[in-house]
Amino acid sequence: MRSSVETFDLTQTATILPGRVSRGRPKPLGATPDGSGTQFAVFSRHATLVSLLLFEHEDDLSPCAEVVFDPARHRTGDIWHLYLEGIGPGQLYLYRVDGPYDPENGHRFNHNKVLIDPYARATTGRFVHDVRSALGCDPRAPEADLSFSEESSVAVVPKCVVVDDEFDWQGDVPLNIPLRETIVYEAHVRGLSAHSSSGAAYPGTYLGVVDKIPYLRELGITSLELLPVQEFNEHEVDRIDPTTGMRLRNYWGYSPLAFFAPKAGYAASQEPGGVVAEFKYMVRELHKAGIEVILDVVFNHTGEGNELGPTYSFRGLDNSIYYMLDQNKRYYRNFSGCGNTVNCNHPIVRQLILDCLHYWVMEMHVDGFRFDLGSILGRDSAGNLMENPPVVEHIAQDPILRDTKLIAEAWDAAGAYQVGWFPGGRWAEWNDKYRDEVRKFWNFEFGDAAQLATRLSGSADLYLRDGRKPFHSINFVTAHDGFTLHDLVSYNKKYNRSNGEGNRDGHNHNYSHNHGAEGPADDARVTALRLRQRKNLIATLLLSQGTPMLLGGDELGRTQRGNNNAYCHDNETVWLDYSRSEDYSDFLRFVREMVAFRRRHPVLWRGEFFTGVDGEYDVIPDIAWLDPEGRSVDWTTAGGRLAVRIDGREPGADEAVVDSDLVLLFNAARERVTFRLPDDTGWLRVIDTGLETPEDIVSEEQATLITGGTRYTLCAKALAVFVEHHVGDADGMTAAADTR
Repeated sequence: MRSSVETFDLTQTATILPGRVSRGRPKPLGATPDGSGTQFAVFSRHATLVSLLLFEHEDDLSPCAEVVFDPARHRTGDIWHLYLEGIGPGQLYLYRVDGPYDPENGHRFNHNKVLIDPYARATTGRFVHDVRSALGCDPRAPEADLSFSEESSVAVVPKCVVVDDEFDWQGDVPLNIPLRETIVYEAHVRGLSAHSSSGAAYPGTYLGVVDKIPYLRELGITSLELLPVQEFNEHEVDRIDPTTGMRLRNYWGYSPLAFFAPKAGYAASQEPGGVVAEFKYMVRELHKAGIEVILDVVFNHTGEGNELGPTYSFRGLDNSIYYMLDQNKRYYRNFSGCGNTVNCNHPIVRQLILDCLHYWVMEMHVDGFRFDLGSILGRDSAGNLMENPPVVEHIAQDPILRDTKLIAEAWDAAGAYQVGWFPGGRWAEWNDKYRDEVRKFWNFEFGDAAQLATRLSGSADLYLRDGRKPFHSINFVTAHDGFTLHDLVSYNKKYNRSNGEGNRDGHNHNYSHNHGAEGPADDARVTALRLRQRKNLIATLLLSQGTPMLLGGDELGRTQRGNNNAYCHDNETVWLDYSRSEDYSDFLRFVREMVAFRRRHPVLWRGEFFTGVDGEYDVIPDIAWLDPEGRSVDWTTAGGRLAVRIDGREPGADEAVVDSDLVLLFNAARERVTFRLPDDTGWLRVIDTGLETPEDIVSEEQATLITGGTRYTLCAKALAVFVEHHVGDADGMTAAADTR
């Protein structure tokens, strides 16, 4: 333990500015300019001394001024605050905090480590590869976590930037697209435009995202979900790619260090704080195009790691408040799998999280959030799952966030699994059960039709019991974590050697299938089957009740060459290669048309669960599950063969028909199957994944009209969709039985 009594002289390294310093206020936290100066406020309960460091340049190794907070004048409770006249937007700053270095009691203050303001709106983003000087302890010591590092960290920590929130939003308001009508596209800021094929003027930036808006609009998605943009250290990975010899990087960004600050490295602007205006510009332009912005946010852990990790901010400000500590407070509880766990339900941390969400919504105009490892938000300071966790309920009931989309990854790395049970009422959830059951149905002969039916109809087994709706299920087949769609149907095993971890990382149970050859294949039969399977998986996703999420680049056949955990690659392995649209034009067209089909048919995004009983105005139930002969299905013998009829009437719509009836045919078997279509009306065949482009998906106006009661033969591993024919809808020719 190091006592703070033998403290350093804060005044020796820089000039004090006594005539320009006044008391300030304890609120708001962070750095707030007002035109004449800037108010600074930071929380620390156990600090004995706090000072504000001012810098002129990003790469300065010493401050141009250091202002000491007088505890008698500049402290209210646990908030240290002051007002500095003449300081405005663009000013660079950091904190230096002293106090006990006493790991066994949870304290890790170290005046040698400069600190990022937890409420900083922007940073310079200049992390360096060597983070050893940021370590709070000396890793060479016998008991390293008890040692005290004398090394300065100023060379490796980015500076905070005072930011003016003024921006011309041009009347921008939240889009508030109903969740039931939402189609999410998950992508990475850099990955969207970093590849040379993107045509972006500023590749890999927020401006690059703007350049890809026409592409996103043509695809038809409603919401762009971005992987983490909260400032993080991309250089924290210290391994080498054994296949190239190149150093690996943290590409995904799941190691935040400044919750309020957008990643400066994603900005084309080099001006201090320019990243904020650029991010706002991106949001404004996406909104003009009718596309929402959803952020993948990480509040469950930070990039400071475990007791041997670097000190960038929270550890040096008040370690015992911000983190869950073990009974032996030297160590961190690790429910995140990343070395530490944020103490989310501590009142101070809870307020930080709420303030942060408010900022992204009010000042940055963000439309929603996906909470990484959301179950950690439900743990108390000892790590126990709470029945009514305060932070989760507060977020759900917060009046400012009332129309904001809230999506939970309802599990964590320590065994909590709350899919269908996530507390807080109105939360949507990533539904990994949907992912697994749809994969199993199509990729394996033993696919379970009953499970497919449950997922196709909105996962009532998960969401009906607590009053949530089908759209609270975020359905996905692929996501950033795992195989891309191309690789899901091309590899039986993962190939992660390039991650430098001996292929030990990444999931081992992917429910993938190579369909006859591992990896790249020249066999025309294999490639044709893989294309059909990609169509089957995308079509199933977009035909399912719930909110669909597409993985960015799947429509282009993006491949990671079998890597199912490409978090550490910032290169062509993970970037979208738009030149692939030439070879994958048929599939790209299919995806666009499937998105358009879903958006045309509200029967696919109902607001209520199916009941399976007869409707009020006719004898057709709202959904009927049928075998190939048109009889009620026997789930014990269905295997991979299933027909579904969906009533187009929305519950409560009286006699007004809001959509046509649909018939969906699924054949996951390895042989052709003949289905009998319902005989009470004619049917327009609009989709058949077993047909060649462009017959695989057509509009209702171009569709073939098939007489009711006709037998329709579906090839192996294929699905088909039929729309109820209304007189005058189409003049297509009537197909004969068993035409193929």
